[in-house]
Amino acid sequence: MEEDLDEGQTQKGCLECCIKCLGGIPYPSLIATILLYAGVALFCGCGHEALSGTVTILQNYFEVMRSPVDALDVFTMIDIIKYVIYGIASAFFVYGILLMVEGFFTSGAIKDLYGDFKITTCGRCVSAWFIMLTYIFMLAWLGVTAFTSLPVFIYFNIWNICQNTTVLEGATLCLDPRQYGIVPIADAKTVCAGSEKFFKMCESNELDMTFHLFICALAGAGAAVIAMIHYLMVLSANWAYVKDACRMQKYEDIKSKEEQELHDIHSTRSKERLNAYT
Repeated sequence: MEEDLDEGQTQKGCLECCIKCLGGIPYPSLIATILLYAGVALFCGCGHEALSGTVTILQNYFEVMRSPVDALDVFTMIDIIKYVIYGIASAFFVYGILLMVEGFFTSGAIKDLYGDFKITTCGRCVSAWFIMLTYIFMLAWLGVTAFTSLPVFIYFNIWNICQNTTVLEGATLCLDPRQYGIVPIADAKTVCAGSEKFFKMCESNELDMTFHLFICALAGAGAAVIAMIHYLMVLSANWAYVKDACRMQKYEDIKSKEEQELHDIHSTRSKERLNAYT
């Protein structure tokens, strides 16, 4: 009987501990972190592969070659963008962890307001700093989303021309990378409908795959923007809670101090009356 009672208390204690641990998780920050990681992974992975597919298309079908000298051509720019993608993946992996840690500490500060843990001025400054930094990153991701929409528009035009050649027979449709600034004006790399390269490019898997990869990268950048907005809402709410908690702490400290002073005054007067009576 006693063993069953001890086992029940142990299970009850484990259950209460699990519920307490689950209750301490900042779920809004967790959701925003998962969305941020998913968006950054989608943007970086699909963007990297789409850039590699772009290099293949330019070399195989438009006969654009890498410059032998150290010039800023399209291939050099693609290499730079790939390195930027590596940096974005690493930076936002760390930033997501930092925001999750900040969410845990802020939730702990609010829930343990009347405990031993006290909200410090440094903690409020850190929360304000994260709000400002997240706002800057949100604007940066808006720019990244706008920049990613450009190759989607270019590949959509190429895909549309490939589709129209099967509908409009006899139409002279050409693809000229010079109009997108990919190659210099002096280089004529035009591929027109009816040529062998044009049909090979339209029927190739590189064009279709690269187009869809850029669309996925655009979706990932949009998901990162939504995650940044979600983080801003969470951080702003935490900042408001922390600010109200600080005011409540000050009020409780002043109240306890006044009560202690009143108690000291009452004790002093009681002693004086007792001495006067004796």
